Amino acid sequence: MKKQSGILVDTTLCVGCMSCEEACADRWGFPKTDVHELTCEKNTVVQQYGDTYVPRLCMHCEDPTCASVCPVGALHKTAEGPVVYDADKCIGCRYCMQACPFQIPKYQWNKANPKVTKCDMCFDRQQEGKQPACVEACPAQARIFGCRDDLIEIARKRVGDNPGGYVHHVFGTTEIGGTSTMYLAGVDFPKLGFPSNLPKRALPQYTMDIMEKIPDYFVWGSTMMAGFWWLTNRKKKVAEYERDMKRDRSQDDTHENNQ
Repeated sequence: MKKQSGILVDTTLCVGCMSCEEACADRWGFPKTDVHELTCEKNTVVQQYGDTYVPRLCMHCEDPTCASVCPVGALHKTAEGPVVYDADKCIGCRYCMQACPFQIPKYQWNKANPKVTKCDMCFDRQQEGKQPACVEACPAQARIFGCRDDLIEIARKRVGDNPGGYVHHVFGTTEIGGTSTMYLAGVDFPKLGFPSNLPKRALPQYTMDIMEKIPDYFVWGSTMMAGFWWLTNRKKKVAEYERDMKRDRSQDDTHENNQ
Protein backbone atom coordinates (compact mmCIF):
# COMPACT_ATOMS: atom_id res chain seq x y z
CA MET A 1 0.00 0.00 0.00
CA LYS A 2 1.36 3.38 -1.02
CA LYS A 3 2.02 5.99 1.63
CA GLN A 4 -0.02 9.09 0.99
CA SER A 5 1.76 12.36 0.40
CA GLY A 6 0.67 15.64 1.92
CA ILE A 7 1.58 19.24 2.62
CA LEU A 8 2.15 20.70 6.07
CA VAL A 9 1.63 24.47 6.22
CA ASP A 10 3.20 26.27 9.20
CA THR A 11 1.49 29.64 9.33
CA THR A 12 3.97 30.88 11.94
CA LEU A 13 6.69 30.75 9.27
CA CYS A 14 4.81 32.28 6.32
CA VAL A 15 6.15 35.77 5.51
CA GLY A 16 3.52 36.69 2.95
CA CYS A 17 5.94 36.96 0.02
CA MET A 18 3.38 35.43 -2.39
CA SER A 19 6.08 33.33 -4.11
CA CYS A 20 3.74 30.34 -3.88
CA GLU A 21 1.01 32.23 -5.74
CA GLU A 22 3.40 33.11 -8.56
CA ALA A 23 4.73 29.55 -8.82
CA CYS A 24 1.20 28.16 -8.91
CA ALA A 25 0.20 30.64 -11.62
CA ASP A 26 3.20 29.60 -13.70
CA ARG A 27 2.36 25.92 -13.25
CA TRP A 28 -1.24 26.40 -14.42
CA GLY A 29 -0.65 29.16 -16.97
CA PHE A 30 -2.84 31.58 -15.00
CA PRO A 31 -2.42 35.37 -14.96
CA LYS A 32 -0.67 36.85 -11.94
CA THR A 33 -2.90 39.21 -9.96
CA ASP A 34 -2.99 41.00 -6.62
CA VAL A 35 -6.29 39.37 -5.70
CA HIS A 36 -5.69 36.97 -2.82
CA GLU A 37 -8.85 34.90 -3.12
CA LEU A 38 -9.28 31.43 -4.59
CA THR A 39 -10.80 31.82 -8.05
CA CYS A 40 -11.04 29.86 -11.29
CA GLU A 41 -7.62 31.36 -12.14
CA LYS A 42 -5.98 31.00 -8.73
CA ASN A 43 -5.55 27.62 -7.05
CA THR A 44 -3.49 28.82 -4.10
CA VAL A 45 -3.43 32.17 -2.32
CA VAL A 46 -2.02 33.77 0.81
CA GLN A 47 -4.44 35.67 3.03
CA GLN A 48 -3.59 37.92 5.95
CA TYR A 49 -5.27 37.81 9.36
CA GLY A 50 -3.67 40.41 11.61
CA ASP A 51 0.00 39.51 11.80
CA THR A 52 -0.52 36.00 10.43
CA TYR A 53 -0.34 34.95 6.79
CA VAL A 54 -2.39 31.89 5.85
CA PRO A 55 -1.73 30.01 2.58
CA ARG A 56 -4.91 28.53 1.10
CA LEU A 57 -5.18 25.56 -1.24
CA CYS A 58 -7.23 22.40 -1.64
CA MET A 59 -7.31 20.36 1.57
CA HIS A 60 -7.23 17.03 -0.34
CA CYS A 61 -9.55 15.25 2.09
CA GLU A 62 -8.92 11.61 2.89
CA ASP A 63 -12.54 10.86 1.95
CA PRO A 64 -13.42 13.86 -0.24
CA THR A 65 -17.02 15.02 -0.31
CA CYS A 66 -16.49 16.60 -3.73
CA ALA A 67 -15.68 13.19 -5.20
CA SER A 68 -18.55 11.46 -3.40
CA VAL A 69 -21.19 13.77 -4.90
CA CYS A 70 -19.78 13.83 -8.45
CA PRO A 71 -22.19 11.75 -10.57
CA VAL A 72 -19.64 11.02 -13.32
CA GLY A 73 -16.41 10.48 -11.36
CA ALA A 74 -14.69 13.64 -12.55
CA LEU A 75 -13.04 13.96 -9.11
CA HIS A 76 -11.27 11.21 -7.24
CA LYS A 77 -8.78 10.65 -4.44
CA THR A 78 -5.56 9.11 -5.72
CA ALA A 79 -3.59 6.47 -3.83
CA GLU A 80 -0.76 9.00 -3.63
CA GLY A 81 -2.89 11.55 -1.76
CA PRO A 82 -4.01 14.32 -4.14
CA VAL A 83 -7.64 14.75 -5.13
CA VAL A 84 -7.54 15.19 -8.91
CA TYR A 85 -10.04 16.39 -11.50
CA ASP A 86 -10.78 15.04 -14.99
CA ALA A 87 -12.22 17.84 -17.11
CA ASP A 88 -13.19 15.40 -19.89
CA LYS A 89 -15.68 13.68 -17.57
CA CYS A 90 -17.12 16.83 -15.99
CA ILE A 91 -20.72 17.71 -16.95
CA GLY A 92 -20.71 21.06 -15.12
CA CYS A 93 -23.25 20.14 -12.44
CA ARG A 94 -21.14 21.96 -9.80
CA TYR A 95 -22.25 19.61 -7.00
CA CYS A 96 -18.62 19.55 -5.87
CA MET A 97 -18.71 23.29 -5.21
CA GLN A 98 -21.79 22.97 -3.02
CA ALA A 99 -20.47 19.92 -1.16
CA CYS A 100 -16.94 21.08 -0.30
CA PRO A 101 -16.81 22.18 3.37
CA PHE A 102 -13.79 24.38 2.58
CA GLN A 103 -15.30 26.03 -0.54
CA ILE A 104 -12.33 25.09 -2.70
CA PRO A 105 -13.57 24.16 -6.22
CA LYS A 106 -14.23 27.13 -8.47
CA TYR A 107 -16.05 27.37 -11.81
CA GLN A 108 -15.01 29.10 -15.03
CA TRP A 109 -18.14 31.21 -15.39
CA ASN A 110 -16.47 33.40 -18.04
CA LYS A 111 -15.55 30.51 -20.37
CA ALA A 112 -17.54 29.25 -23.36
CA ASN A 113 -16.71 25.69 -22.31
CA PRO A 114 -16.43 26.09 -18.52
CA LYS A 115 -14.75 23.62 -16.20
CA VAL A 116 -14.04 23.32 -12.48
CA THR A 117 -10.61 24.37 -11.24
CA LYS A 118 -8.81 23.42 -8.03
CA CYS A 119 -5.35 22.59 -6.71
CA ASP A 120 -4.29 19.01 -7.49
CA MET A 121 -1.13 19.17 -5.35
CA CYS A 122 0.82 19.22 -8.63
CA PHE A 123 0.06 15.55 -9.19
CA ASP A 124 1.92 15.55 -12.50
CA ARG A 125 5.03 16.94 -10.82
CA GLN A 126 4.79 14.33 -8.07
CA GLN A 127 4.80 11.58 -10.68
CA GLU A 128 8.07 13.04 -11.98
CA GLY A 129 9.58 12.96 -8.50
CA LYS A 130 9.19 16.71 -7.96
CA GLN A 131 7.60 18.72 -5.16
CA PRO A 132 4.45 20.79 -5.68
CA ALA A 133 5.36 24.14 -7.25
CA CYS A 134 4.15 26.16 -4.26
CA VAL A 135 6.28 24.13 -1.85
CA GLU A 136 9.37 24.39 -4.02
CA ALA A 137 8.99 28.18 -4.32
CA CYS A 138 8.54 28.95 -0.60
CA PRO A 139 11.71 30.70 0.68
CA ALA A 140 10.66 30.40 4.34
CA GLN A 141 9.78 26.68 4.12
CA ALA A 142 6.35 27.47 5.47
CA ARG A 143 5.13 24.54 3.38
CA ILE A 144 6.66 21.08 3.67
CA PHE A 145 5.87 18.25 1.29
CA GLY A 146 6.24 14.57 2.19
CA CYS A 147 4.57 11.48 3.54
CA ARG A 148 1.42 12.47 5.46
CA ASP A 149 2.29 10.32 8.47
CA ASP A 150 5.77 11.83 8.65
CA LEU A 151 4.36 15.34 8.40
CA ILE A 152 2.05 14.68 11.34
CA GLU A 153 5.04 13.61 13.42
CA ILE A 154 6.98 16.72 12.39
CA ALA A 155 4.04 18.93 13.27
CA ARG A 156 3.54 17.35 16.69
CA LYS A 157 7.25 17.66 17.44
CA ARG A 158 7.18 21.38 16.62
CA VAL A 159 4.24 21.88 18.97
CA GLY A 160 5.97 19.86 21.68
CA ASP A 161 9.26 21.73 21.29
CA ASN A 162 7.55 25.13 21.36
CA PRO A 163 4.24 24.75 23.24
CA GLY A 164 3.91 28.49 23.76
CA GLY A 165 4.25 29.26 20.08
CA TYR A 166 1.60 26.95 18.67
CA VAL A 167 -2.02 26.00 19.13
CA HIS A 168 -1.92 22.43 20.44
CA HIS A 169 -3.63 20.94 17.43
CA VAL A 170 -2.65 20.09 13.86
CA PHE A 171 -5.59 21.12 11.70
CA GLY A 172 -6.40 18.37 9.21
CA THR A 173 -5.43 15.37 11.32
CA THR A 174 -8.96 14.72 12.55
CA GLU A 175 -11.29 17.16 10.76
CA ILE A 176 -13.84 15.37 8.51
CA GLY A 177 -11.84 12.17 8.55
CA GLY A 178 -8.50 13.85 7.94
CA THR A 179 -6.94 15.81 5.08
CA SER A 180 -3.68 15.65 3.17
CA THR A 181 -3.13 19.40 3.59
CA MET A 182 -2.54 20.19 7.25
CA TYR A 183 -1.85 23.34 9.24
CA LEU A 184 0.02 24.62 12.28
CA ALA A 185 -0.87 27.99 13.79
CA GLY A 186 0.06 30.30 16.63
CA VAL A 187 -3.50 31.51 17.17
CA ASP A 188 -6.83 29.71 17.25
CA PHE A 189 -7.77 28.38 13.84
CA PRO A 190 -11.23 30.04 13.66
CA LYS A 191 -9.45 33.41 13.94
CA LEU A 192 -7.63 32.50 10.73
CA GLY A 193 -10.75 31.73 8.76
CA PHE A 194 -10.87 27.96 9.37
CA PRO A 195 -14.31 26.41 9.96
CA SER A 196 -14.84 25.55 13.62
CA ASN A 197 -17.83 23.21 13.40
CA LEU A 198 -16.43 20.35 11.32
CA PRO A 199 -17.16 16.80 12.51
CA LYS A 200 -14.40 14.24 12.90
CA ARG A 201 -16.09 11.74 10.61
CA ALA A 202 -15.77 12.11 6.86
CA LEU A 203 -18.91 13.75 5.48
CA PRO A 204 -19.63 11.02 2.87
CA GLN A 205 -19.95 8.52 5.72
CA TYR A 206 -23.05 10.32 6.99
CA THR A 207 -24.61 10.02 3.56
CA MET A 208 -23.80 6.31 3.38
CA ASP A 209 -25.36 5.76 6.82
CA ILE A 210 -28.60 7.21 5.51
CA MET A 211 -28.43 5.36 2.20
CA GLU A 212 -27.95 2.03 3.96
CA LYS A 213 -31.19 2.59 5.86
CA ILE A 214 -33.15 3.56 2.77
CA PRO A 215 -31.73 1.50 -0.10
CA ASP A 216 -34.67 2.26 -2.35
CA TYR A 217 -33.79 5.95 -2.28
CA PHE A 218 -30.17 5.10 -2.97
CA VAL A 219 -31.16 3.18 -6.09
CA TRP A 220 -33.54 5.94 -7.11
CA GLY A 221 -30.88 8.61 -6.59
CA SER A 222 -28.28 6.65 -8.53
CA THR A 223 -30.75 6.14 -11.35
CA MET A 224 -31.57 9.83 -11.37
CA MET A 225 -27.89 10.80 -11.55
CA ALA A 226 -27.34 8.33 -14.36
CA GLY A 227 -30.34 9.84 -16.10
CA PHE A 228 -28.87 13.32 -15.83
CA TRP A 229 -25.62 12.05 -17.30
CA TRP A 230 -27.45 10.31 -20.16
CA LEU A 231 -29.56 13.36 -20.94
CA THR A 232 -26.52 15.63 -21.00
CA ASN A 233 -24.69 13.36 -23.40
CA ARG A 234 -27.84 12.80 -25.44
CA LYS A 235 -28.22 16.57 -25.91
CA LYS A 236 -24.64 16.76 -27.16
CA LYS A 237 -25.23 13.97 -29.66
CA VAL A 238 -28.48 15.54 -30.88
CA ALA A 239 -26.76 18.90 -31.32
CA GLU A 240 -23.94 17.25 -33.28
CA TYR A 241 -26.47 15.37 -35.43
CA GLU A 242 -28.39 18.56 -36.20
CA ARG A 243 -25.19 20.35 -37.18
CA ASP A 244 -24.26 17.49 -39.50
CA MET A 245 -27.73 17.53 -41.09
CA LYS A 246 -27.57 21.29 -41.66
CA ARG A 247 -24.13 20.94 -43.22
CA ASP A 248 -25.33 18.13 -45.53
CA ARG A 249 -28.42 20.13 -46.58
CA SER A 250 -26.25 23.14 -47.29
CA GLN A 251 -23.93 21.05 -49.44
CA ASP A 252 -26.91 19.51 -51.32
CA ASP A 253 -28.37 22.99 -52.01
CA THR A 254 -25.04 24.22 -53.28
CA HIS A 255 -24.74 21.18 -55.56
CA GLU A 256 -28.23 21.68 -56.98
CA ASN A 257 -27.63 25.37 -57.65
CA ASN A 258 -24.41 24.58 -59.50
CA GLN A 259 -26.32 22.19 -61.74
